[in-house]
Amino acid sequence: MPALPIEVTGSANQPLGMAPEVFLRDYWQKRPLLIRAAFPGFVSPITPEDLAGLACEEAALARVVLHDRRRDRWELRTGPFSEESFPRLPKKDWTLLVQDVDKWDMDIRALLGAFRFLPAWRVDDVMVSFAAPGGSVGAHVDQYDVFLLQAHGHRRWQIDSRPEAPRGFRPDVELKLLSRFDPDHDWVLAPGDMLYLPPGVPHHGVAEDACLTFSVGMRAPSQAELMVDLAEELAAALPEESRYADPDLALPADPWEIDEAAFGRVRAALRGLQDLDETALRRWFGRFITQYRAAGELGRPARPPSLASLEAELAKGGQLLRHPHARHAWARDGQRACLHANGLSLPMGVAAARRLAGADTLVAEDLAALDADGRDALESLVAAGHYQLVKPRRRR
Repeated sequence: MPALPIEVTGSANQPLGMAPEVFLRDYWQKRPLLIRAAFPGFVSPITPEDLAGLACEEAALARVVLHDRRRDRWELRTGPFSEESFPRLPKKDWTLLVQDVDKWDMDIRALLGAFRFLPAWRVDDVMVSFAAPGGSVGAHVDQYDVFLLQAHGHRRWQIDSRPEAPRGFRPDVELKLLSRFDPDHDWVLAPGDMLYLPPGVPHHGVAEDACLTFSVGMRAPSQAELMVDLAEELAAALPEESRYADPDLALPADPWEIDEAAFGRVRAALRGLQDLDETALRRWFGRFITQYRAAGELGRPARPPSLASLEAELAKGGQLLRHPHARHAWARDGQRACLHANGLSLPMGVAAARRLAGADTLVAEDLAALDADGRDALESLVAAGHYQLVKPRRRR
């Protein structure tokens, strides 16, 4: 079998340079891929000044990484930043990174439409970085899939694609930087080029000139996160009276020994983990995965509209716009479904759940198509701040 290419050329109709099913079969979580002209003629919808302004917002998640090349020292600064802080930065060797830019800018959010060959609930955010010439965050490894789209300027990317690549960290910096990095591929990306990296691939990006890079990152919770969250949810449902118990206690052969009978009682006390039914597991995971690891809170309206008033406003041409921080997904639940929304589980029919999960904008036709449970859920979501009602403009 011939080796699979690590570099391909995309097009407006085929950003991956191949059919999505071929990419998923041959590259997804298996091997890196450089796609030249994944977005031909790409022009960044935001400027470095826009990004700097966002980094000054209180709710924005922003960082600046500076590198002292002479002494090979790294410094991490966290936002929010003042407007005066950016002119004071050196002319080179620094990077500004802002997370969740897709929650702040609708043009950035629209880029996610090109990644709908992946489950939407797997996408975490679009991080945007601006780097002065020479700017970098150092050689490192990510534990999640990432698509690195060059938006402006040029960035040099080096990767080590070998399975045995060293992954030890430097002990002298607060960033998790690799202590050894031996690249086997070296590219310079121009606007519209995109690099896909599966988890665990060592990589290093350095700005050739002032540049913007968009990082579309996937959410990949660790097994430890899953176990802890599930255990906490199960524990919260247990009454205080549920405890380790030993009414069958016999005289111990040695008072200091934890004997087999004790371990048997421990297993019995933890039976809730072993006997977790499929429905409970599915609903827990839906709640878990629709909660952002970090994002702004949804603000509840002081006087949420009733379902009847919503229906009346939509009939006049109004719209319900989903809040950028509202994260929705749905799952089948027997013959019906559950809509999962920022930690909530709302039962309804399959068609209603699919419609509410997939639409950023709802109009009168959408509301009319919902079943009774879907309509009730929508009213609750509006009251919780998941949607904003935009009334139609009045004619003068």
